[in-house]
Amino acid sequence: MQTFQVVYRNTQGTLMRILNAASKRGLDMPSVHAEAAGLEHKVTLALDVNAKQVGQLYREWYSIVDVLHVGSGAQVETWAAHPPAGITDGARAAARA
Repeated sequence: MQTFQVVYRNTQGTLMRILNAASKRGLDMPSVHAEAAGLEHKVTLALDVNAKQVGQLYREWYSIVDVLHVGSGAQVETWAAHPPAGITDGARAAARA
């Protein structure tokens, strides 16, 4: 399992093109997290890929006009325990009420 971070300008269809690159290869996407990162946006994907697929994904993601940066790293297994950025315990409690 490997994580990928893709930084992009939030224009119409960019996120769907990023996700489509993985889904058209039949890859499972157990974790997808998109968020604003300053003036840009960032999506973090966890994918089970081999070396050939990594190269294909990088090539396709960089061919998307609005993609600014692609990076990868090791799997982070603690994502599920953390709320999305900007969500506090108080806000979660209020939403439950």
